[in-house]
Amino acid sequence: MLRLIGRFGSFVAVGGFATATQYLALVMLIELAEVAPVWASALAYGCGALVSYLLNFHITFRGRAGHRQALPRFVVVVGVGLGVNTLCFYLVLVVTPYLIAQVVATLVTLFSNYLLHHLWIYREETSPQTY
Repeated sequence: MLRLIGRFGSFVAVGGFATATQYLALVMLIELAEVAPVWASALAYGCGALVSYLLNFHITFRGRAGHRQALPRFVVVVGVGLGVNTLCFYLVLVVTPYLIAQVVATLVTLFSNYLLHHLWIYREETSPQTY
């Protein structure tokens, strides 16, 4: 149980760094490149996802599952997360500034993403026991 809590702490720290990357990209895309907010949010989510994969693979889950197993699963989870993030951002953007909308969208995906990462993406495949 302690290992799981420690891994969750690492996941949150990595997520914080990936989220900072995402928010920086979001602000740059909207303020400097004048990209529409919903598109900027989706693109920024992709930037954060790349950082998240690399750091979680190497730090949080220490490559317990190889890239061949983890990467395709990660892409599926990123697709789900992108959909949740973008829909939530779009809905909240109607009533709040874009940064608040992004905070809400980020919070909505945090725990579901962790469970998918822990239980599916980086889970080591176990071979059937033979007796």
